[in-house]
Amino acid sequence: MQGHRHTVTSIDGTRIGLLTAGTGPALLLVHGGMGRLERWEPLWGLLTEHWQVTAMDRRGRGSSGDTQPYRLSKEYDDVAAVATSLADANGHPADVFGHSYGAVCTLGAAARGAPLRRIALYEPPGPQAVPREWRQRASALAAGGHPGPAMISFLTEIIGLTMAQVSELRNAPGAQDVLPIVSATLPREAEALASADPPALAGHITGRVLLLLGQASPAWAVDITHALSSALPRATLAVLPGVGHEAVDTAPGLIHRELLAFLG
Repeated sequence: MQGHRHTVTSIDGTRIGLLTAGTGPALLLVHGGMGRLERWEPLWGLLTEHWQVTAMDRRGRGSSGDTQPYRLSKEYDDVAAVATSLADANGHPADVFGHSYGAVCTLGAAARGAPLRRIALYEPPGPQAVPREWRQRASALAAGGHPGPAMISFLTEIIGLTMAQVSELRNAPGAQDVLPIVSATLPREAEALASADPPALAGHITGRVLLLLGQASPAWAVDITHALSSALPRATLAVLPGVGHEAVDTAPGLIHRELLAFLG
């Protein structure tokens, strides 16, 4: 992925790494759990044709730092810090697209009044996505030095992928160095989601929101997305045919089409 590398500093002093490319209106990308900003590579060329795109490395991975103790609210602050920087630089709020865990972080930032214009979210998870038995088992695997089985457990049991699909994702752009990220972040993020409440966050958001849902996505994604659709006063729901939670990799063209229709 080509672009300009730069950083902002979050409210707790953590450095948040950014990559910016393209021209046009500002668009912020907030990636999901097991990855870093390079996970956007399948969409990068498509999006940078229309927008000045800034992808952030969420804390604890890639070009970003980390500060203990971890709290989900710190990730809300991170997104808000980047959004504020973009608004200051461009003279107006940026649009934003958050995927999975990054969509929860985006919701939290928007609920706290971060300067965000229009918001697109792909399947933000909540407690339904991290049942206690799985959470304890996967966290024990990661803590015990077995991030590979923890990652496979997440992808097959929570996301609903087949082992063949897991193998394909291993070769996807941005999949490199994912195991250290799993070790460092999967247990804490799973624990944070257990007490997250995306619909409650949505109750504080009055702007336009696009909710993207894969037709083949797991039941928790369907439940939470429909709950958000009811909680958000200006929500648009788009169901993407034939894809699941991993559509950033498998169907970037579909996502690009929906973002262009919503933000264009």
